[in-house]
Amino acid sequence: MKPTIKIFSLAIILLAFLGTDVIQAQNRIETLKDYSPQIGTTLSMMEDLKRRVTSSVISLNQEETDFLLDEEANRIGAMIMHLAATEKYYQLYTFENRSFNKEEKIKWATALSLGQAGRDALKEKPIDFYLDIWNEVREETKRLLKTKDDAWFAATVKGSSMNNHWAWYHVMEHQANHMGQIRLITKRIK
Repeated sequence: MKPTIKIFSLAIILLAFLGTDVIQAQNRIETLKDYSPQIGTTLSMMEDLKRRVTSSVISLNQEETDFLLDEEANRIGAMIMHLAATEKYYQLYTFENRSFNKEEKIKWATALSLGQAGRDALKEKPIDFYLDIWNEVREETKRLLKTKDDAWFAATVKGSSMNNHWAWYHVMEHQANHMGQIRLITKRIK
């Protein structure tokens, strides 16, 4: 595990132990420095959701990370990988106007689709494995979004009816949906 991830993880665990919700300390949506206003505000919300998802799973052991609620469910680790895969897809779609190439499909397709393939392949890795991948994807998202402005955010994605803002809003709402699913599953773990 990278040193910065360990420090972040330990801070979250310490705050959880002390009974302090990490997000309550944040409780503001603001335009992030070095980003255009609309992009910075959307990214602020995405970062808030990512912190909340992370705080829900950071202390899971291997059995909890791989827990299946039922035979049709997805493992928590797989869902974190799914969030990373979805974000990666929208990076390519909005910044490069393409979907996964052959090599990227091999890396991301199972996590993007989940189902039985995800249940079979995405297991037996610690929660940090999945969080590290999502962190790497997010760092690339932040780097790329920093290069764009609100005019780009409002522009329609080539060959689509959606604009870039809606695409990244969708990534954010996708995180929120899975955060609820993850929290439900963690409450069901015995």
